[in-house]
Amino acid sequence: MLENDAFRILDRQECLRLLAKVPVGRVVYTRQALPAVLPVNFSLDQDASVLLYTSAGSDLVRAIDGVVVAFEADEFTAATQSGWSVVVTGRASVVTDPAEHERLSQTGPHSWMPVRDGVFVRIESELVTGRELGARTTR
Repeated sequence: MLENDAFRILDRQECLRLLAKVPVGRVVYTRQALPAVLPVNFSLDQDASVLLYTSAGSDLVRAIDGVVVAFEADEFTAATQSGWSVVVTGRASVVTDPAEHERLSQTGPHSWMPVRDGVFVRIESELVTGRELGARTTR
């Protein structure tokens, strides 16, 4: 990229700071051998993992428990052609420890959708990447 381009790679800490500012992202996973993307509300845990809260019997839980997934969140402003995007890649797993489930019941996300037999899903932040696009200037 040229020096005057408004594109910038974000470091891990910047990525996590930005993720903490938005309530909705997208889980990217495989469903029946095809790519799938599902918007979800989320929060970050104290260890920087992404937390979801959903129904235990959901198709999402069956598809992602124990596998590597990607999670993406972003914020863009069309008028200024600026914004950022962050991708977290890591293994997803259902939280099974009762004490951890209790803690997350107090501090974790609450689903915007109706939930039956709710479970927390943790996506480890093994790889965190992001980029920012600054406001464009006319040339």
